[in-house]
Amino acid sequence: MSSARNVTRFWEWGRKIICVGRNYADHAKELKNAIPTEPVLFLKPPSAYVKEGSPILVPLYSSNLHHEVELGIVIGKGGTAIPRTSAMDHVGWLRAVSGHDSEGHPRRMQVQSEFIPKEKIPDPGNVRIWLKVNDQLRQDGSTSQMIFSIPFLISYISEIITLEEGDLILTGTPKGVSSVQEQDELQAGIEDIVTMTFRVGRQ
Repeated sequence: MSSARNVTRFWEWGRKIICVGRNYADHAKELKNAIPTEPVLFLKPPSAYVKEGSPILVPLYSSNLHHEVELGIVIGKGGTAIPRTSAMDHVGWLRAVSGHDSEGHPRRMQVQSEFIPKEKIPDPGNVRIWLKVNDQLRQDGSTSQMIFSIPFLISYISEIITLEEGDLILTGTPKGVSSVQEQDELQAGIEDIVTMTFRVGRQ
């Protein structure tokens, strides 16, 4: 990344959000989906970002908003056809990400935690990610449960889409996804390294 100012205002200049669906077998099962044999990818625009401290707003068209917690990988060095063996060299920062599904509009909104230097998480392939709703634990998983590892995802995605500095890869959510209501308070985090808190509102 080019400067601390850019990192703290990531939502203003980030270019692509690349989402990986069904990357936890138990989550695929709870949705009654088949376990994928290759990554399920989709894109989301940077306009989906919600800064921590701002509420998650239930869209006017929706009556069923679901929470999701994910480990986000921020690309620090771009590339195409990145080998799996050097994929982690392209990671700049990690983030806790809380995405929100809403009836046919997957992950329309997402809250980002502060940036975590990758040195603070020596093994991002084996960290706890969790989410609470009104202080009740709803999601509690480990990235070791992912079907496709972080190096595999970086290499696989870069064969299809050129990765650029500032791109965010969302690596999937563990089981326990459920609905949230207006005025609910959510907390999500990675281990005890970072925690973010936010409320649900209504448009």
